[in-house]
Amino acid sequence: MEGILSTKQELTGMEHISTLKEWLDSPKRIAITTHQRPDGDAIGSSLGLYHFLKACGHKVKIVAPTDYGENLKWLPGKEDIIIGPDDPDMANWAFESADLIFCLDFNALNRINEFEDTVRYADGKKIMVDHHLEPDPFSDVDFWDHTASSTAEMVFRMIVSLDATDKISKDAAEAIYMGVMTDTGSFRFTTTTPGVHRMIAVLMEKGADSNKIHDRVFGNSTENRLRFFGHCLSNCLFILPELKTAYLKVDKSVFKEFYIKPGETEGLVNYALGIKGVNLGILLTSQDDIVKLSFRSREEVSASELAKTFGGGGHFYAAGARIQGNLDEAESQLLALLEERKEMLTK
Repeated sequence: MEGILSTKQELTGMEHISTLKEWLDSPKRIAITTHQRPDGDAIGSSLGLYHFLKACGHKVKIVAPTDYGENLKWLPGKEDIIIGPDDPDMANWAFESADLIFCLDFNALNRINEFEDTVRYADGKKIMVDHHLEPDPFSDVDFWDHTASSTAEMVFRMIVSLDATDKISKDAAEAIYMGVMTDTGSFRFTTTTPGVHRMIAVLMEKGADSNKIHDRVFGNSTENRLRFFGHCLSNCLFILPELKTAYLKVDKSVFKEFYIKPGETEGLVNYALGIKGVNLGILLTSQDDIVKLSFRSREEVSASELAKTFGGGGHFYAAGARIQGNLDEAESQLLALLEERKEMLTK
């Protein structure tokens, strides 16, 4: 696989590879976890790493802090994903008994909800693999690069740097492909570099079926989810042309009405950003006394800068935050912030 990683930039964050290789030299008990409400990159990177580690002879379990969308549940290995709230004893045991804990697609332990302290104080070595800005220093070893397209890409680069691409099975390749595809907007975003395309070529050579993967993820929506999207676009969309901004405000009652599960809002915010003349799209969703904000941007508008105002973060063009309170209060705070940042939004 020489030549896949052809620049120093693509190898950024791999200085700990010799340490990881030493840890993986003998069979280990390994736990993999990712952030709450896992998206395609979270599940794809987790299952890609899972299949790789199993092929290397390790015992592996995945713990998801919450359930995830039905359109991501077709990949082989899903039977070894423990949904934490459904089986907290098994989830805690997976962490407490692990020699190694891989933390994928998040950079702060509060992203795994009630399992934060379990992972923090577990005896196993923690390995963070991530591409979000400003990671917290909780891991023993990290593979981090904010310029990477996805955590799935980071997993692939890690495997290449371990000289172990022969252990990438078709199942691993399809999982990694799905992670990269979803986090690059089907290879539309600016993070889709020549290196990403070279990686995708390798994954396809390993058996990843691009047509099947795209159809399973984007062509396999439930009727409830489709009607939910239609309701939100018809009734919950607000456009602020003077700020080149559009936002969706979705109350928890709407989730109940359409039986929407965690993770099934993935992609909704992109419809707000897809409006002509809009450079910032925002999704506000409420669950109990917490409002989640998802920011998507283009041009020179920094989603991460806006999210930081509310204690959140992420990437330049994609970020998130949470606000304590109800949906109307969060909307008022958001509108005040947008007025303050009008110059950035409209230049």
